[in-house]
Amino acid sequence: MDKQIHTLSFDTGDGKIIQLETGRLARQAHGSVVLKVGNTMLLATAVSNYEAKEGIDFMPLTVDYQEKFAAVGRIPGSFHRREARPSDYEVLISRLIDRALRPLFPEDYHADTQVLVYLISSDENILPDHYAGLAASTAIMLSDIPFNGPISEVRVARINGEFVINPYKDALEQSDIDMIVSGTMHDINMVEGEMSEVSEDDMLKAMQFAHEHIKLQCAKQMELVAMAGGRTVREYSHEVNDEELRAQVLADCTPRIRAVAESGKPKADRRAEIKAILDEYLKGFEGLEDADLKKSLVKKYFHEAEYYGMRKMILESGKRLDGRTATQIRQIDCITDYLPAAHGSSVFTRGETQALATVTLGGKLDEQLLDSPMLHGYSRFMLHYNFPPFSTGEAKPMRGTGRREIGHGNLALRGLKKMMPKDYPYVVRIVSDVLESNGSSSMATVCSGSMAMMDAGVGLRKPVGGIAMGLITEEGSGNYAILSDILGDEDHLGDMDFKVVGTEDGITACQMDIKIHGLKWEMVSQALKQAREGRLHILGEMAKEIQAPRADYKPFVPRIEVVVIEKEFIGAVIGPGGKNIQELQRETNTTISIEEKDGKGVVEIMSKDGDGMRKALEKIRGISTVPVEGEVYQGTVRTITDFGAFVEILPGRDGLLHISELAWERIPSMEGVLKEGDKIEVKLIEVDKKTGKYRLSRKALLPKPEGFVERERTPRPDGGRREGGPRGGRDDRDRRDRGPRPPRED
Repeated sequence: MDKQIHTLSFDTGDGKIIQLETGRLARQAHGSVVLKVGNTMLLATAVSNYEAKEGIDFMPLTVDYQEKFAAVGRIPGSFHRREARPSDYEVLISRLIDRALRPLFPEDYHADTQVLVYLISSDENILPDHYAGLAASTAIMLSDIPFNGPISEVRVARINGEFVINPYKDALEQSDIDMIVSGTMHDINMVEGEMSEVSEDDMLKAMQFAHEHIKLQCAKQMELVAMAGGRTVREYSHEVNDEELRAQVLADCTPRIRAVAESGKPKADRRAEIKAILDEYLKGFEGLEDADLKKSLVKKYFHEAEYYGMRKMILESGKRLDGRTATQIRQIDCITDYLPAAHGSSVFTRGETQALATVTLGGKLDEQLLDSPMLHGYSRFMLHYNFPPFSTGEAKPMRGTGRREIGHGNLALRGLKKMMPKDYPYVVRIVSDVLESNGSSSMATVCSGSMAMMDAGVGLRKPVGGIAMGLITEEGSGNYAILSDILGDEDHLGDMDFKVVGTEDGITACQMDIKIHGLKWEMVSQALKQAREGRLHILGEMAKEIQAPRADYKPFVPRIEVVVIEKEFIGAVIGPGGKNIQELQRETNTTISIEEKDGKGVVEIMSKDGDGMRKALEKIRGISTVPVEGEVYQGTVRTITDFGAFVEILPGRDGLLHISELAWERIPSMEGVLKEGDKIEVKLIEVDKKTGKYRLSRKALLPKPEGFVERERTPRPDGGRREGGPRGGRDDRDRRDRGPRPPRED
């Protein structure tokens, strides 16, 4: 294609204008495009080597999405102050693009291919994730890389009962459906999203609505390609094939593989027998000319025999690899409170898939910091999914959290968080360790996570369950089978992996990947209805172990109390340099955090010590309480003077108890009357409106002696001293002959 600048703009139907431009940036990439919507701009590039590495028989595709901090006018918060490893958010968007693109590359194309999408400018109210797939596909279509596209992705939301495509970020808060759907002109091939207990029919309508807009965006890509000179696909030859050998392997091995498949044996036994068939068959090629090449081809064709043999068995017999029918769910076993020291725990086992979930409850200081250009702030609900190699009987290095683990954990998180109680005081962390895996470990994570939260006493509004659906089709015949609760092999050999999460009343999250062309809407509809039946069965099995959240937290779970105070008291609670709050935490063995929110101070106190919690609450409420004239307080004598005593009536708040207010009779001296530390009940009889000082009385609480005549008091001259008030605010004359008094902290 030429390197001139070509620009195409089009209306998405809701007033937003998408602009696609090629030929200006990244001109040495095989294909590049800049997508612009408002102030949001994405740069997408595609590059593919012209030769494949020797021995590669798969598509080595790398898809990376990265957000530049400059796009939102921020400097990275990391130590090096530069973009580092991808955030989970960026990984999730990378997966959305990858899952949409990967099925559309030719099966015999094996050259290293890299697709990069950068967010280079951002309007923070325009989410870039639903435009990234369009940008990536356009970059590939503008190159000569073999690709059976174009594809596009859109976000579909339902706001006030109406479907909306690619809504603004702030509008999503009112949406009960939030899905990203990808597809070609003819089919959808990827779905990911969350919902608020919507019906299967509503979800299907949302997908159909999204596909109409996907068609528009695919057509616009083709217009831009035509403007840039049309599309020419490179010639390549990445495979060596021997059709005669292929026919021989399929004929010899397919019946034997099918016999193993029909045995209904466990996965390990089944795989061992199939491997034995392959090893035995390979011996027949030893010593031949080009033996290594022939063995390599035999392994490839043997895998095809597995693929076709097992699929044909399911379609013809209606029986699956483990002997189940299409709708049958594997045996389920549930345990809660399995780990005695965890705040909540459960083990969910379904067939040969098992997930151990733990729940830990924390306070504000345990919130997760999010620091990426489009996603920054704090998260109070986390779910971490781990997939150790022993879960599939393998020994592999553990190199940290992979993209698959991030993606599966995010799906489970989205399904569960919809049922979290509003304004829940705890930070919640769920960890799912997959201990066995033979299909749908992410859905086992949903089930175990739901039970573990209920075991911990988290007020989950409804139990949540999940199920993975599969699809087997026969090309050209229209024959197909929808499979409930798929095995790992059925996922690998099948045409669809459709995960559905929800309660008994509706869907809360979904994820679908489709590997074939020609998916019919009736197939999706049947899969959704079958998934509902399976989900209800799974929820029923979970209910046999636990039906609702426990009435109380376990004894060792820290309790949280939240106190809302007036904004002006935040400083008094914290103290200079945090002195007050740190001292209070030490004295009461609590963890205290405070933040300003909506013009108020929100104080969170967390403690396992009930007495410490009560003391901390009393102290904070005292600091943040405004003394009321006429109220009676239990005070503590802090200082004795010649003319009276200063009494602390609330934490940090002193008032003057004048010698004349101690009793009805005259007291000539303070000597021996009170001492520091004495507890005394006093009444607040006056709050000076100008100075805010407090005047206290003890005699106002004592009965007036019979016949007592109160002495007439001489009025104070203007500007005279008025005793009492906040600590540290006394008149200097009250301190004569006593030397300077150390200042007290508020």
